[in-house]
Amino acid sequence: MRKKIVAGNWKMNLTLAQGEQLINDILQAGLKLKEGQEVIVATPFPYLQKAKSLLKSYPGFYVAAQNCYSEKSGAYTGEVSAEMLQSIGVDYVILGHSERREYFQESNAMLAKKIDQVLANGLKPIFCCGEPLEIRQAETQNAYVAKQLEESLFHLTEEQLKNVVIAYEPIWAIGTGLTASSGQAQDMHAFIRSQIANKFGREAALHTSILYGGSAKPGNAAELFASPDVDGGLIGGASLVAADFVAIIEKLS
Repeated sequence: MRKKIVAGNWKMNLTLAQGEQLINDILQAGLKLKEGQEVIVATPFPYLQKAKSLLKSYPGFYVAAQNCYSEKSGAYTGEVSAEMLQSIGVDYVILGHSERREYFQESNAMLAKKIDQVLANGLKPIFCCGEPLEIRQAETQNAYVAKQLEESLFHLTEEQLKNVVIAYEPIWAIGTGLTASSGQAQDMHAFIRSQIANKFGREAALHTSILYGGSAKPGNAAELFASPDVDGGLIGGASLVAADFVAIIEKLS
C-alpha cells in the first residue's frame, strides 16, 4: 500500500503561470519523500503537459487529470478521453468527485464506465465516494457509500483493483463549517476497507490506498494520517498554498 497526497483543488483555479509557480514553490521546498510515498498533482486539462514536464525529474511526484469521459472516442465535443490522457503521459485520473456527481449528475453506472476506460489505457483512477449531510444525519452513510463502491468498482477483477485508489469525501464536512473528526474518518475508511475485503479478499483490501478527501490542513493532518486506515489525503484548499501543502505532505507517516 502506497501513501499518497493529492493536490486536488486546482479545479478551475489559477492561470498557467500561477500554476507553474505553485508547483515550483512546492518542489523548491526540498521535500524528501520516503519509500512508498507519492505526491500527485491534479491540474486542469490545459496544464497537464506543463505539470508533467516540471515534475519529471522528481521521483515520487505524479500528475493526475481531474476527469475524463466515459467513452473511448467519438463525437463528444469538449470531452477528453482516457486514451488522450495516456498519450501525454498522465499517471492518474480523479473520477466521481462530489462536484462532478452534483453539478454534472454523474451516476455510479457512468463512473463504472469511466473506471473501465481509465484502466484500459493503463492509467490509475482515484475513485471518490462519500455522503452528503442528509445521509450522515440519517446515519445511513455506510449503506450509501457501499452502494457507490458496489455499482462503480465491484465489477472489476482483483488484478484491476490493484491500480485503483479510493478517496473518501465527507461531503457534509466540505465548505459547511462542519468538521469530520479523525475518528469519523477512520470509521468510514475501515468500513470501506471491509467492503473491499468482503468482495476481493483481505490481501487486496490491505493493499488498497484509501485517502481522506475532507478538509485536511496542516493543523489536523498528522492526527488524520495517524489513523490506521487513512493512507493519505485528497487535499482541498490547502493544496493551493505551497507552504500549507508542503506541511501536509510532511505529516504523512
